[in-house]
Amino acid sequence: MKQKNLKERWNGRTPKFWKRVQRWAIITGTVAGAILASPVALPAAVITTATYLATISATIAATSQLTVEDKKQEEIINP
Repeated sequence: MKQKNLKERWNGRTPKFWKRVQRWAIITGTVAGAILASPVALPAAVITTATYLATISATIAATSQLTVEDKKQEEIINP
């Protein structure tokens, strides 16, 4: 079985489920970024939570971009 390199995976077709996951991660990261950029003084717990949320969201969005459809699996399901 041939391993795909990073560039092929990044440019490959992302499955529908992972596109949804990616969208939610981007939305969540944007909200966390807005909280972090807020000019209002917020409690430390809110800032810490927003920081973790932004980091986790970025990781999930990047990981979901690297998932690709398996052509062999697709051929089995849709002959």
